[in-house]
Amino acid sequence: MARILVADDEEVLRMLITDTLEDEGHEIDNAADGNEALQKMQTEIYDLVILDNMMPGKTGIEVAQSLSAEWKQNCPIIMLTAKTQQSDIEETKKVGIPYYMAKPFSPAQLVLLVEDILDA
Repeated sequence: MARILVADDEEVLRMLITDTLEDEGHEIDNAADGNEALQKMQTEIYDLVILDNMMPGKTGIEVAQSLSAEWKQNCPIIMLTAKTQQSDIEETKKVGIPYYMAKPFSPAQLVLLVEDILDA
């Protein structure tokens, strides 16, 4: 069982991800915007973060830029976003987020990615 933060401004999507990952036995925390996500990431311990890029307050990229390289090394982040241009993927990697999943996504594919990351 892993402790996972799901940060997305779309409540329905947050609940879909939460329900899917709780069904797999994970403990899920939620954030509705970039500022809340960053605050939780700086004060709580997570095994994994699923981060939307387009959120109010701070974008997922801005959240990642605010974290130390050591933090990102110790807690993997999946960028889950509708921004799917090659430049968006490169920007995500440039800020230290190696995992990227485009919206819309399959919950089953997300579970597989989460499990692969946690098993690594």
